[in-house]
Amino acid sequence: NYGEIIGESEQIHKVLLAVQKVAATDSSVLVYGESGTGKELVARALHTHSARTEFPFVTVNSGNLPHDLLESNLFGHVKGAFTGALSAKKGLFELADTGSIFFDEIGNMPFETQAKLLGVIQERQFMRLGGVETIKVDVRIIAATNVDLKRMVDEGRFREDLYYRLHVITVHLPALRERKEDIPLLVQHFLSKYGSENDRPDLEITPEALDVLVAYDWPGNVRE
Repeated sequence: NYGEIIGESEQIHKVLLAVQKVAATDSSVLVYGESGTGKELVARALHTHSARTEFPFVTVNSGNLPHDLLESNLFGHVKGAFTGALSAKKGLFELADTGSIFFDEIGNMPFETQAKLLGVIQERQFMRLGGVETIKVDVRIIAATNVDLKRMVDEGRFREDLYYRLHVITVHLPALRERKEDIPLLVQHFLSKYGSENDRPDLEITPEALDVLVAYDWPGNVRE
């Protein structure tokens, strides 16, 4: 039971075996893979098969916000912390307490925020923006990236100390073009899923059409 991770190839079996082994630990996990390979699905599987499965799974889109707004989302703020802060607000770390927090595309996180994230990972505590009270949290950190973080460290664009905190256990996802034998299974999965959603349970694909899909390189991977 691995959600929508579809495939029977050797590459996918290796991924699922890694998930099975790693899920039971409480170590930080770094998931590598091209965009669209299903990194969030793997993160959810790690959470689902862990001892934290009954507790929250919270996703953070690491690079979609400026650092001040991202930090407000992560750590929350007290009333009056900044213009427009009309009431106190819990951050995503508080919401994820006792569960897992997933940082999608961690390589996009602003450099200023990386230092604060490192502090939370090390100390398991933080303060809301504008606050003085220390808040303790117990969360498992799962991060994902489609870039080479070690190269970013060498270029001075990612903190080396944060990199080693995240790089405890790694899971590598193959591109779809590297596991083409899974394409027929994925096709049937999506035909069944969207056929059911659109009241078309009789949808089929011709062998010729399937050959076209198998021959294609899928630069956008499963998402495409």
